[in-house]
Amino acid sequence: MTHEGNDNGNNTDPGGIRVSVLGLGAMGGALATALVKAGHETTVWNRSPEKAEGLVALGARAAATAGDAVRSGDLVVVCLFDHASVHEVLDPLAGDLAGRTLVNVTTTSPEQSRELAAWAERAGITYLDGGIMAVPQMIGGPGSSVLYSGSADAFRRYGPLLDLWGTSAYFGEDAGLASLYDLALLAGMYVMFAGFMQGAAMVAPAGITASDFASRAAPWLTAMTGAFQEYAAVIDGGDYTVEGQQSLEFSDLGDILAAASAQGVGTGPIAMVQDLIRRQIEAGHGTEGFARVFESIRRPV
Repeated sequence: MTHEGNDNGNNTDPGGIRVSVLGLGAMGGALATALVKAGHETTVWNRSPEKAEGLVALGARAAATAGDAVRSGDLVVVCLFDHASVHEVLDPLAGDLAGRTLVNVTTTSPEQSRELAAWAERAGITYLDGGIMAVPQMIGGPGSSVLYSGSADAFRRYGPLLDLWGTSAYFGEDAGLASLYDLALLAGMYVMFAGFMQGAAMVAPAGITASDFASRAAPWLTAMTGAFQEYAAVIDGGDYTVEGQQSLEFSDLGDILAAASAQGVGTGPIAMVQDLIRRQIEAGHGTEGFARVFESIRRPV
């Protein structure tokens, strides 16, 4: 079950909540800035104290220690380097965190998120895990979204505050689901970026700049995202023989590979897709639709 947008079942004014933010890198700083500007009593902490100076100028309070920061907030937001750093900072403060709500937006794996949720439950801490689908400059603006899973009560209670950062989506009590969705979306993004770079490398020897290539690639790839729902319907239906699909045999990428090689550039990204196609053809599914490469990924050799 998902819940998206600003309709989070809580009409409480988001201002006035005491919030502590631990970790003031580019993303943590952006989150804290949005809170201060919304009128929250915001306490901030970072290993390098100088990173708090700009926020203090806006009205935040800088805590001398992580413990001081935790004790100052009803809601504690953690945006640190990795899973290990979260434990390093919070383990000694479990007693201070008891009875408070912890929102962890540090990038972690699904299993790490579940481990943190279990740790929090043992310590009497309400836990909400978050995956930020934005770069720091987008926080609080158009296109920013944050995925959450874990405590439904925390999501409802602090929903208006969470919406300050971007559109909020809730995926359920399993604390690992937000991270899973986050990483899956990033996987799609990075493969798309690699595909763009494959194309840019192919045209470069002909004197075409990456900027010129991007001016054509961006509208083309944007238009092609319209096929996602069509592919999704086929995958969810489980029938790769339905009419109207481009067959795997027709999708063979041999010509693209040959063109890349002739240009003297690498073929890694496109060769990866060709391998997915060939596996299904060799298994006897060549006349079925391209969406069947999903099966090559879902059931790796």
